[in-house]
Amino acid sequence: MARPKLIQKFPKRWYEKTAALIALVNLGLVFFNLSYVPLRDFYLREARFLVPVYDPIKGIEPHRDTQRYLATVNQLERQLGQSGSQGPQVSELLADLRDQSVAMIDQNPFEIANKSGTLEKIKNRMRQQLGEESAKQAFRRFWSQSQLTSDQGTQSLEFFNREIRPLMATNFYRGTGENGAFIDRFWRIDLVFMAFFAVEFLIRTFYLHRRHRGTSWLDTMFWRWYDLFLLLPFWRWLRIIPVTIRLHQVRWLRLDRVQAQLNHSIAASLAAEVTDMVFVSLINQVKSSIGKGELADLFSQSRQYVEINDVNELEAIASRLLHLSVYNVYPKIQADLEALLSHTIANAISQTAVYRRLQYLPAMGALPTELGQQLAPQLSQGAYNTLTNSLEDHQGGQLLANLTQHFGQAFGTELQKAETLQEIQALLLALLEEVKLTYLQHSTAEDLDQTLSEVAQIYQVAHKPGNSGAAAPGMGKIKLRPPQRFLR
Repeated sequence: MARPKLIQKFPKRWYEKTAALIALVNLGLVFFNLSYVPLRDFYLREARFLVPVYDPIKGIEPHRDTQRYLATVNQLERQLGQSGSQGPQVSELLADLRDQSVAMIDQNPFEIANKSGTLEKIKNRMRQQLGEESAKQAFRRFWSQSQLTSDQGTQSLEFFNREIRPLMATNFYRGTGENGAFIDRFWRIDLVFMAFFAVEFLIRTFYLHRRHRGTSWLDTMFWRWYDLFLLLPFWRWLRIIPVTIRLHQVRWLRLDRVQAQLNHSIAASLAAEVTDMVFVSLINQVKSSIGKGELADLFSQSRQYVEINDVNELEAIASRLLHLSVYNVYPKIQADLEALLSHTIANAISQTAVYRRLQYLPAMGALPTELGQQLAPQLSQGAYNTLTNSLEDHQGGQLLANLTQHFGQAFGTELQKAETLQEIQALLLALLEEVKLTYLQHSTAEDLDQTLSEVAQIYQVAHKPGNSGAAAPGMGKIKLRPPQRFLR
């Protein structure tokens, strides 16, 4: 049963890897195009075959001034080899080189290629070679017959070919288009990749839209929003985003930890903001309700609520609390209550005038305590029996219900008095404001980070082999769903 599914998935995996490889090649070309001009000198030294191929794409041409200068030097070398240093043509060539040197220093043909530093290197090397402070004077001496006829004439030409010629050869001219920017024909290469990714994007969108028919075309397109960077003819360096995601999807690049940390950071940031917003909004709504006088409506007989049953919740709560107090709470505090009653009875007897006159008689000193110890259990038990009998008796239960209802009505009536209501509202508003400020003060990102870390640990435990559907004791059997992945 698994084989047909595997066969069905194989072409998809093959295509995903092929598309990821094409995207990687395109990104490599983009970065090569961006780095070509700054690194042209490196390519000129280490990969000279690339320069004549890629220079036309970037609109780069040999600079006429520096090329003419080097051609004149070549012509001088040929002439020296034919007629020596005393020929008339040699004098003309030397004078031409002196003029070109001065023009090169004044006009700076290296500026358009952003290589003014190269000209400074040429000037510094020439000054050091001739021992001159002026670059122009150094060039004039260098291209003179006296320099060539001296013993160092051959060494001078060797110095030029070794130190100056390579620097001048790196200079170039780059044309500008009608838009005022440098010529860059890389779009002709990139257009092929952009067309491929555009067709792929449309096919993916069509497939996803057919698969999820309830989703609009626009929403379907944004499912793979990162692929849109592959279609932009500008800011091409942003293609590193879709390429990285594609390499992660085909498992050529493992970004699981980066993805987990990214999800953690986003969740922590959103959780902090959403939690604070929800809490503050809830407090503000309660404050707004109290400020509008809805606190008085809580105990009003004419309150307007959306009823979901036929039960008066306040009366039901009061009745439940009464039963809970009588049957569950009272037995646990009966001893304490009897002690309190005994103490109260003893104090009451001690304060009477009759006892004060009789307290000095024999055996009368312990009378209050003995009476308190005897009467307290009887009063406590009698009150307890009365309450339980009233609750168990239908008529008694009805009387207690009437008491609860009338108590609530009387309590609500008293609360609706202006002075009481205003005082309670002011106190509640102040309390809610203090609660809000206290929460915001103590709500920190560390708390949310700790919570998210605990959630991640729960997911790891829940999805270990053999722990499917496992849950903590007392939670029942639940199914935990892992967080949605960002790099789908």
